[in-house]
Amino acid sequence: MVKNTTIYDIAREAEVSVSTVSRVLNDTAPVKASTRDKIMKVIEKHKFQPNALARSLIKKETGTIAMIVPDITNPFFPEVFYGANQEARDKGYTFFLCNTSGDDDRESEYLTILREKRVDGIIFIGGRINLANCPSELVQEVLEAAETIPVVLVNGNLAKTKFHRVYSDEAVGAALATQHLIDLGHRDIAFIGGLDFMTTTIQKVKAVKKKLEDHDLTLRKEWIIYGEFSIQAGRDLMNKLLDDSEHRPTAVLCVNDFTAIGAIKAASDRGLRIPEDISIVGFDDSPLSTAVIPELTTVTQNTHELGKYAVERIYQINNAMPTKRTTVLTPELIVRQSSGPAPKK
Repeated sequence: MVKNTTIYDIAREAEVSVSTVSRVLNDTAPVKASTRDKIMKVIEKHKFQPNALARSLIKKETGTIAMIVPDITNPFFPEVFYGANQEARDKGYTFFLCNTSGDDDRESEYLTILREKRVDGIIFIGGRINLANCPSELVQEVLEAAETIPVVLVNGNLAKTKFHRVYSDEAVGAALATQHLIDLGHRDIAFIGGLDFMTTTIQKVKAVKKKLEDHDLTLRKEWIIYGEFSIQAGRDLMNKLLDDSEHRPTAVLCVNDFTAIGAIKAASDRGLRIPEDISIVGFDDSPLSTAVIPELTTVTQNTHELGKYAVERIYQINNAMPTKRTTVLTPELIVRQSSGPAPKK
């Protein structure tokens, strides 16, 4: 049986105290250069790796941040994670990624597990924090976790709470996309995708209506078609929209890029040219937006920055540094090939 080298073995061979070895490993106090060199040579000789669990108990830190996401297959969430992971590496954290598949019970299980593992912070994105009317028991679970662990909400909120939040102003983004289409001469504009009980959808629809009203235009009730956030949903919803051959919109705003890609496929299958016959605009500026033909006009939510600032916030809280409770990012319109002038009647 192979014997694991311990901190006591290192101290004995280097002829120093265990506390001196600990100071070198954790860099908690000055150690004479010659002594440090001697200890490091012994550590390198035995390829000694400090026990992470033991160190976490001493320092009361695990060096781990968790991110709870609802759907890892949706490119938006991996993009946020990418930005978070980059910042985490710089701050000395590793990640525990929790994919709930949109299941409230799984969210609850993860919250319990993360409290048991004593992670240094939780980044919550999607799921219950996007419900327009989140049940009180689900809110309470997050509040209980936040009693001992810093919790940062990304692109969401829980009513009557004071969580730290980082979010992109989706209403501003939806207004930008709508104004873009109006400037191109579109007057018949539709909105598809998203669930009508989720704030991310509600905010966008409200902003589209407001911008149209500002120009004496209307978002017709029958041209607001809710559904899921997937490519298949975009295809199905677009087909439903196009089934009325007498009253078709000239432009379609989609809740996200996945939905927009499905909409492009459905319109193309029906022989419509994009953007000559119909313009389609997405939301998120995911990597897929430049992989589809035509390339997708969309709204960037600064996904990497969302993740970066969420990790930065946790780091600031854990180190008792001054921090803002809310960080708001301004989205930008990215104009590509899927939007163009309204067709002449």
